[in-house]
Amino acid sequence: MPMFLVARRGLVLALLSAAWPAFAQDAKPIEWVVGYAAGGGSDTVARTVAEAMGKTLGQTLVVNNKPGAATNIAADYVAKSKDPAHVMLTADFATLAANPALFAKLPYDAEKDFVPVGLLARFPLVLVAAPNVPAANFKEFVAWAKGNVSGTNYASAGTGSPHHLATELLRERTGLKLVHTPYRGAAPAVQDLLGGQVPFGLMDTASVLQHIASGKLKALGVASAARLKSLPDVPTLAEQGLAGFEAYAWQGLVVPAAASPETVARLNKALVAALDSPAVKERFQSLALDPLPGTPAQMAAYARSERERWGKLIRDNGIKLD
Repeated sequence: MPMFLVARRGLVLALLSAAWPAFAQDAKPIEWVVGYAAGGGSDTVARTVAEAMGKTLGQTLVVNNKPGAATNIAADYVAKSKDPAHVMLTADFATLAANPALFAKLPYDAEKDFVPVGLLARFPLVLVAAPNVPAANFKEFVAWAKGNVSGTNYASAGTGSPHHLATELLRERTGLKLVHTPYRGAAPAVQDLLGGQVPFGLMDTASVLQHIASGKLKALGVASAARLKSLPDVPTLAEQGLAGFEAYAWQGLVVPAAASPETVARLNKALVAALDSPAVKERFQSLALDPLPGTPAQMAAYARSERERWGKLIRDNGIKLD
């Protein structure tokens, strides 16, 4: 074989050998960590979007549920990951907006340990009551709750969750005596609501819409600015006397701060494509969710504004979790 061909073949083999680790790395599955139990709204969103993103990326996205400690367990796990190119986190209201004010010390820094990829979705909250609660609307609910001298228990997806803090805002606005019963995610909270073990909660639409439709839970009001298309006969809480009352659960996607700009850009492109896909739009619509496709910078600005808004509520009410 002529020497120039031998040299060329050697060069080609060397280039392929150098490129192989990158190709092998790109084929590695991406771990999507969710700080809530399987079966709830957060889990549903992650699994729906992961499937669509995987097609764009050409990679498998594996959802890993790590519930507990107001998403701090999941956040700490991702923040300390040694493989920032292959792990990401559903960072929500609790992770980025509430926890920095709720906890004197966190195992992660909400602003420094993560890089935003983009917002995922906004979840309207619905005031739902168990079947055994004798109320058909918000006015009747307030009258019933005021009659409970020892206080009225309410369920949430966890301490520091939007479900929790929105209900604290409700308590502040109504003067009701409410007792928090936190769960490790929306799914177990809803199960106890269905069974009547806890009487009510402000829960996200993804977790309760099907149970409202089947008549297993009562929808007494929505905490959004306008009525929901999926629940047109359920008035807003503002319509029922709580002027200006508005609260949402929301989620975004973040990666460890050590992730490269190329990784962030690639994931954002796949995320936006997923949120714009017919399959995801249809699934979100069935759950009354608002998809929020956008840039990493838009997510950073939104998280900052929410941190300021809810941080004030937390500090003004002296809510602390440690």
